[in-house]
Amino acid sequence: MSKRLSNLLIPIIAVLLGLITGAIIMLISGYNPIAGYAKLWQGALGEPYYVGETLRQMTPYIFAGLAVAFAFRTGLFNIGVEGQMLVGWVASVWVGLAFELPKVIHLPLAIIVAAIAGALWGFIPGLLKARLKVHEVIVTIMMNYIALHVTNYIVRYVLSDQKDSTDLIHESASLSSVFFESITEYSTLHYGIFLALLGAIVMWFILEKTKVGFELRSVGLNQHASQYAGMNVSKNIIASMVISGAFAGLAGAMEGLGTFGSASIQSGFTGVGFDGIAVALLGGNTAIGVVLAAFLFGVLKVGALLMPDANVPKELVEIVIAFIIFFVASSYMIRLLIARFKKGAK
Repeated sequence: MSKRLSNLLIPIIAVLLGLITGAIIMLISGYNPIAGYAKLWQGALGEPYYVGETLRQMTPYIFAGLAVAFAFRTGLFNIGVEGQMLVGWVASVWVGLAFELPKVIHLPLAIIVAAIAGALWGFIPGLLKARLKVHEVIVTIMMNYIALHVTNYIVRYVLSDQKDSTDLIHESASLSSVFFESITEYSTLHYGIFLALLGAIVMWFILEKTKVGFELRSVGLNQHASQYAGMNVSKNIIASMVISGAFAGLAGAMEGLGTFGSASIQSGFTGVGFDGIAVALLGGNTAIGVVLAAFLFGVLKVGALLMPDANVPKELVEIVIAFIIFFVASSYMIRLLIARFKKGAK
C-alpha cells in the first residue's frame, strides 16, 4: 500500500472509529445512537438553513486549521492561534467601525488589517524562538491570555462606551450576503467561505510551488542541514509564525466581519483556535485535508445542536471529537491494523 493511500485512510478510519466509539458510549449511557446520529445529520445538512450554518461554522475552522498546519509543516507548533484570532477579530471590527468608505475599499482594508494584527501577534513568539531559542509553545500559550484580556479591554474602553459589545460594523465592511440568506433560509453564511477556500489554495501554493515554501519546509525538517545549505533559519522561523498568525487573524475577521458583525467581551476563549489544532491534525496538515476536516467539524458542531431532540446530550459530540483526535494521534496503531489486514489478505 502506498504511503499516500495510507495517509488518506488513517483519518477516514479515525473518524469511523470515533463515531463507533461514540455510539458505544451512547448505548452504555442509555441513549439511542441511531436516533442521535440521525438528528446530528439532520441538524447539519437536513435543511438549507442547517447547511448554511455548517458552512459558516467551517469558515473560521479552515483558517484556524491552516494557521496550525502551516506552522507545523515548517517545524513549529503554534498553540497561539486562539489569541492571534482574537486580535484579528478586534482589529477587523475596529476598521469596520472607524471608517466609512466604499465597500470595495473598506472590506478589503478590514480583512488586511485583521491579517496584519494576527501576523504581528505571531511575530513575537517567532522572534523569541529565532533569536533566543524560547520554545514557541510556551510563548504562544501565554500570549493567548494576553490577547484575551487586551482585546476585552479594547472592546470595553476603546471601541465602546464601557459596554460588553461594540456597535455593528458599517455595512461597507460586512461579509454578509443577501444571496446566501435567500438560498439558505436566512442562515448566517457569508462570503468568508470563499476567502477560506482561497486561503487553502494560498497555503498550498506557498508551501508547494514557491522557493519560500521550499525553504520553510526544509528548515522544518532539519534546521542544521538548512543552515549548512545557506538558508537563513532565523528568518524562516519568523516568517513561518508571521504567515501562520496572518491565517489566524483572518479566522477572527470571519467572525468579526461575517458571523457577528461586532466584537464582544469574551468570558473565556472561543475554542476555535484550539479546535484548529484538531482540524490540522485530522487534515494531515495539508490544505485540502484541512478543508475536509473543517467541514467535518462544522457538521459535528452544528448538528450537535439538534441532538437533544433525540434525548441525546449534545456534549456527546465533544466525546466523539475527542476520540477522533485520539485515533488520529494514535495513527501508528491504525497503520499496524492496515499492515496486518494487508498481510492477511495475501
